Amino acid sequence: MTKKERYAFVLQWFQEHAPEAETELIYDSPYQLLVAVILSAQCTDKRVNLTTPAIFQKYPDPPSLAKAGFEDVFPLIKSISYPNNKTKHLIGMANMLVDRFSGQVPLTVNELVQLPGVGRKTANVITSVIDQQPNMAVDTHVFRVSARIGLTTNAKTPLATEKQLIKHIPVHLVHKAHHWLILHGRYICVARNPKCGACGLRPACLYYKKHAKPAPM
Repeated sequence: MTKKERYAFVLQWFQEHAPEAETELIYDSPYQLLVAVILSAQCTDKRVNLTTPAIFQKYPDPPSLAKAGFEDVFPLIKSISYPNNKTKHLIGMANMLVDRFSGQVPLTVNELVQLPGVGRKTANVITSVIDQQPNMAVDTHVFRVSARIGLTTNAKTPLATEKQLIKHIPVHLVHKAHHWLILHGRYICVARNPKCGACGLRPACLYYKKHAKPAPM
């Protein structure tokens, strides 16, 4: 199977079996999604979704969060990984939104990465989810799954993975493919003991081809 054929198979399978794939973070506005994605770094979406309601209730918009102090925000997110840094990032992000962007979340990667706590991955998530821009956020799941299947070759960094995926995935599918790969890595192609028996991508997967145990005679 050529790489072109592998991409075609994988994308077709996902379109048939997960046509409405979307983020598992719960949000009602670009601001809320930005807060949630900042909190989600090295933390589960489940934990973030348990934490954000209290934040959104107390700080419903950037101006209200910008006025908060460290001691106000920290108790609300102390169950999240790296709460000290993320508290500073949230307050700094809100202040920059107010000071530079009129309290609105910008929707370009170049502007978003100026915000505290926002790297390229977070910026790609925001722009692809909110605006369906063809940006590919590469987290550990996307990095692992892409390499295992054979969608990427010798990609040593998230940026290298991003570039290879963008090159081969049709523009109109990039924002969905991001979720397809993340969710597949979260529930099927897990880091340890991937659930190959439950995976519909086996015919195209290099990992399965290499590691599959032959059927007993």
